[in-house]
Amino acid sequence: MYIYRKLTPEQRAEVVRKRVSRGYPPHSPPHTIRDRKLYFITAPCYEHKHHMTIEARRQQLLDLLFEQLISNDVEILAWVVLPNHYHLLVHVENFDALGKSLRIVHGRTSRFWNLEDNSTGRKVWYAYYDRAIRSESHYNAVVNYIHNNPVKHGYAESIYEWGQTSVNWYLQEYGKEWMSDFFAKYYEENFGEDWDD
Repeated sequence: MYIYRKLTPEQRAEVVRKRVSRGYPPHSPPHTIRDRKLYFITAPCYEHKHHMTIEARRQQLLDLLFEQLISNDVEILAWVVLPNHYHLLVHVENFDALGKSLRIVHGRTSRFWNLEDNSTGRKVWYAYYDRAIRSESHYNAVVNYIHNNPVKHGYAESIYEWGQTSVNWYLQEYGKEWMSDFFAKYYEENFGEDWDD
C-alpha cells in the first residue's frame, strides 16, 4: 500500500496507467472476483493509525459490522478487530451489498471517532481488500489466521484473551480439543505476512 509513495512521479503515472488499462480503479483495490460466496476481508485504518486502541471503539465497529452486514444478507463467519485493522470471513449472496455495507460502517465510525477526537475531516479508513476463498483448506487457514491475529501483532499472549474476535464463539461451539487440533492442522506461519507493506 505504501510503496506507491516511494515512487517517482513518472513511476506513479505508469502504475496508474497500467491499472486503468486493466479496468482497475486508479488508486483503490480492484475487487475483481465478484461471483463467489466466501471472501476474506481486510480493512486497515488509513496509514495503519491506531484509531481503535480502546475496547469500546473496537466493539462499536464490530456491532456496526454485524448490524449492517446482516441487514444486507452478509453472514460473518469469523472476525477480529484490532487497534488499526480488522479481518472478516464472510458469506455473501450479493458482492455489491458487501461493499455498500462496509462503506456505510466506515463512514459512520469515521464520523463518530472524528467528533470524539475533535478531528473533523480526518481520514480514518483506507479501503478494504477482499480475497475470494479458493478451497476448504484456504477457508480453514483464514479462520486460523483471523483467530491468531491478536497474538501475531503482540496484542495478546493467547488467542483466547482478545475480546473482539470470534475465537470464543468457535471454542463454545466446538470445544478446546477441536480448536487445538484445528489450529495445529491448518496453521500457516507466513499466511498474510505482507498485508501491510
